[in-house]
Amino acid sequence: MDRKKFLRHSAAAVLGGVALGSCSQREADIQKIDISKKYKWKMVTTWPPNFPVLGEACQLFADWVAEMSMGQMTIKVYGAGELIPGLEVFDAVSSGAAEIGNGASYYWAGKSPATQFFTSVPFGMNAQQMNAWMYRGGGMALYHELYRKFGLIGFPSGNTTVQMAGWFNKEINTIEDFKGLKMRIPGLGGKVISKAGGTAVLSSGSEIYTNLERGVIDATEWIGPYHDYVMGFHKIAKYYYAPGWHEPGSVLENIFNLRDFESLPPHLKSILETASARMNLWVISEFEAKNNEYLGKIQSEGNVEIRQFSQDVMNALKKYTQEVLGELASEDEFTKKVYDSFTSFAAGIRNWAGYSEKMYHSM
Repeated sequence: MDRKKFLRHSAAAVLGGVALGSCSQREADIQKIDISKKYKWKMVTTWPPNFPVLGEACQLFADWVAEMSMGQMTIKVYGAGELIPGLEVFDAVSSGAAEIGNGASYYWAGKSPATQFFTSVPFGMNAQQMNAWMYRGGGMALYHELYRKFGLIGFPSGNTTVQMAGWFNKEINTIEDFKGLKMRIPGLGGKVISKAGGTAVLSSGSEIYTNLERGVIDATEWIGPYHDYVMGFHKIAKYYYAPGWHEPGSVLENIFNLRDFESLPPHLKSILETASARMNLWVISEFEAKNNEYLGKIQSEGNVEIRQFSQDVMNALKKYTQEVLGELASEDEFTKKVYDSFTSFAAGIRNWAGYSEKMYHSM
């Protein structure tokens, strides 16, 4: 868009905003809102009850919805195991047993392989890039198209930001060291570990510590320094590896039963979507602030060795990732459609990042 056209477009938008602001239609619509009908919904989550950041965010979401709706909608939050097991959230919301669920879409890979792209892709995009793809790059439309098939609608509700690669009870010096390794790791990262000769184990957050302590698994990824410290992994694992190649920007989600959501009056739909967006920002900010603090605690308090994967290991993992993504894209037409959208957007935004953040951080 040339300069004159851009300025004309901007001026038209401003004038349009003034015209809308002077119109009384919006006020008339607001006056028609009936808040006498009350809604009491249930929210089930994949996280343990009162879980730091993730569980806290769900309760904040419920509080914000109650506040914005002036008490018209109240939401009761249930942690994993309080109403249903954590990994049954998708089915519970799809069936209408609960109106809202909170989790991460890659947990539902058994429903459709395409779900995994809406959480995180190994060596993929970071949090702000995932937000850009979802909100402005076509990701949201594909996300809604997929979930509608299951009677759901979803919105981003947070992001873990770049994760750590995980906790290991053995050194990883070469790609060969992954052979025979049993690691708790979900999503596409788990498929990459399997390609490297390891075994990917999927378990809910509440089971990880015990499994690692008892040797059911040899390694685990979780999120980052804050959560990992609270979970106590630094007490039972010797090596803490970086970087989080498997999840560079993991999107969390609020999913709603589509029939229940569409039956709501417009203002409540807007409130749920707006509160989800607020939740998205809050979770990202909280993780960045807390990870900064708790990495220092891990470094100063324990006997943990913080390691970085060698470039040879990273190159091998990247090679296996390309194989996994190629196989995934061939599974069905819709997954290929999502794959094409994701990879095309990622390639473009990496080009921009090379001139923005990468160049800035290399100074």
